Amino acid sequence: MHLQFITGDEAAARLDVDVTRFVIAGWAGRDRDAVLHHIRELEALGVPAPGAVPLFYRVATNQLSQNALLEVVGNETSGEAEPFVFFHRGECWVSLTSDHTDRYLETFSVALSKQACIKPVASGAWRMREVAEHWDALELTSWIKEQGEWVVYQQGSLSSLLTPQALLSRYLEGETAADGLAMSCGTLSTIGGIRPASEFRMALHDPVLGRTLEHTYRTGALPVVA
Repeated sequence: MHLQFITGDEAAARLDVDVTRFVIAGWAGRDRDAVLHHIRELEALGVPAPGAVPLFYRVATNQLSQNALLEVVGNETSGEAEPFVFFHRGECWVSLTSDHTDRYLETFSVALSKQACIKPVASGAWRMREVAEHWDALELTSWIKEQGEWVVYQQGSLSSLLTPQALLSRYLEGETAADGLAMSCGTLSTIGGIRPASEFRMALHDPVLGRTLEHTYRTGALPVVA
């Protein structure tokens, strides 16, 4: 899948990236209690607990999109803001994605639910080497629109998640990360519980360097036809 990123970097102001392998890291919390909390959130919706943590889901690369308007089937979908890392020209880059998921299908199969919805990706990116030393200080926030108002849906620092380096090490098992690999690196617990929303906004803020990656999207529901 071809994606384009703006970096604000004079040496590489724009990246044209071909993602050839896309992986979603699930249950990626650093704090086991927080992971169990997220598992309980999903169990309340009928989603079975995972057999191990973290888990890695391969997802079709054509599910990645930088569009602001997406189409989904039915009204039982919702987003989850996640750090998004990718490899391009021998270097690791950081962006932002939403693991938009069909919550009804998730009660039958988490793996299939990951495939059912397009995954929105922000258009901005940073070099990993610029943020690696203060990764835990990065702040992830998402909002959903409810009754016409933006409501904070997720909020916290990345210190609660396993680092991309730790996740990649577990996933690759000694293999070298190659250009074209991209990973969605886990999410935070929701505020007020997981619930459907057709408008979603997310931000990854770097308080050390004073910059933010942002993306907003909305979904249009296609009818569920039996």
